[in-house]
Amino acid sequence: MEKTNAMRILEQAGINFLPHFYDDGVDKGEEVAALVGKPADEVFKTLVTVGSDRGHYVFVVPVNKTLNLKKAARAAGIKSVEMLKQKELFPLTGYVHGGCSPVGMKKFFPTFIHETAILFETFCVSAGRRGVQAEVSPEALAEFLPAAFADLCD
Repeated sequence: MEKTNAMRILEQAGINFLPHFYDDGVDKGEEVAALVGKPADEVFKTLVTVGSDRGHYVFVVPVNKTLNLKKAARAAGIKSVEMLKQKELFPLTGYVHGGCSPVGMKKFFPTFIHETAILFETFCVSAGRRGVQAEVSPEALAEFLPAAFADLCD
């Protein structure tokens, strides 16, 4: 399969990852986890928000969890966050819904990864296209992005 931009960026940075390819018509996180052979708590989705300060913030959370907006705002050190409208995702990040990676967005945005990621040697995040996940060390990804680990879910 063809490499994604996120995969090329990880390679250029010397970050080891394992690509997982699956049917790009699948968009439910728990189904994606099953297709890549991982428990749902080891496969993470990338969510983009708008803060009360009008800045954008990225949150990477397990596919079987929901982002707690109050915890997310607390992690970002602002009053509140709300989800970015889906139609604004591609122009802002260069990624489509269901294929948004924390790696290789058009601009850097403050990024936070749910703290449970550090429990795993590797976890999966979108590789920047529907149907492709990158299995990577959470610590290596957080150091590269950079991203902070925080309690983001209920």
